[in-house]
Order: sequence, then structure tokens, then C-alpha cells
Amino acid sequence: MLTVKLPPSITATTGIDALTHAVEAYIGQSNTTQTILQARTAVELIFENLYEAYQNGENLVAREKMQKASFLAGAAFTRAYVGNVHAIAHTLGGFYSVPHGLANSVLLPFVLDYYGAAVYKPLSELADLVSIGKENETKEEKAKQFIAAIRDLEERMDIPKTLPGVIKDEDLPLMIERALQEANPLYPVPVIFGAEDMRALYQMIRN
Repeated sequence: MLTVKLPPSITATTGIDALTHAVEAYIGQSNTTQTILQARTAVELIFENLYEAYQNGENLVAREKMQKASFLAGAAFTRAYVGNVHAIAHTLGGFYSVPHGLANSVLLPFVLDYYGAAVYKPLSELADLVSIGKENETKEEKAKQFIAAIRDLEERMDIPKTLPGVIKDEDLPLMIERALQEANPLYPVPVIFGAEDMRALYQMIRN
């Protein structure tokens, strides 16, 4: 009942925040049998219920399932950790007070795209889980369709694609340094980023 009166925009971005927790835990290198199950269940619940909770905040079934998804995603990343999405998002919150769910929502598809082939297999598995793509398609095709489905869901919920006018040039060096310090070696990410990778991603979301 506590979430029923949430503004739709908060429902949307906190829902994608939960999805980020689940996806980053799933594609990381520190999974267990339990965290894999938790992350997969969370992803499935979010794809089935987030848009309904966004559209109809008083749908208690959708709200309940989103709360379950949020819990499971949280349990998964508590053991399996998050990744570069969070490392960058935390700097956006720290420097500019960008809400955490919004920062993760904007960053998630960009970072997943940037990982490239390193995440095709796990993302294709998640695509199969939520019935995205066709059986005879490659892992790459399914993974890219999964990322596209995230973008489509965010667009339908009016989440901005980028954060224009937020990041200041003079802050970038320190933001990059802090994101790298958080991600490496704390998070078991699919791809270890360097300073230029971080810079590229900041540039993508500022336009």
C-alpha cells in the first residue's frame, strides 16, 4: 500500500533501478546458483509488471510483484554486486543530485551496449526468459533486442534518454577517477573500463 500513491515517474525510475540491480548482478562474474535465480525472477517480474504499475498505480497485484522483484534484485546484488552502471550513476548523484533511479535508467542501456560481446550470452538468456527475440536468432541479436526492449520500456514511461546540460567539463576528470575507483576492483564487471571508456559513456549521456 505504501507505493500506491507514488508519482508515475518515481514508479518508472525506481522500477528500472531494480532492473539494473538484477541485470548487473546477473551479468557479473560473482554469481551463485541463488543469485542467478533471484536475478532472473526479478527481471521476469519487472518486465511483466512495471509498465502496469506505472500506468495504474493502484493495481495492488502489480505493485506487490514489483516489490517482490525489488527485494529479489536487492538480494542478488548484495551477494553478486552491481557494476559500471552504478559506478557512474553514483557520481551523477554525488555531483549533481541526479536521483539514483533516474541515473541508472539513463545509463543502463548505454553501458550494456558498450560491453558488447562480453554480455551477449547472459543478455540473450534474459531475452529468452522474457520472450524477446526468436528461437533461431543469435546470442548477439537477442542481446541487442533485450537492450532495445529496455529502451522501449523507458520511452513508454517517459524516462529521458540522456541528461543534457547536467555534466560540467571541469568535473569530468574527478568523476571519472571516482567511478573507476568504485568499479575497479570492487565490482566483478564483465569488462573492466579504463578512463577513456568512462569518458565515452559520460559523453553519450550528456548529449
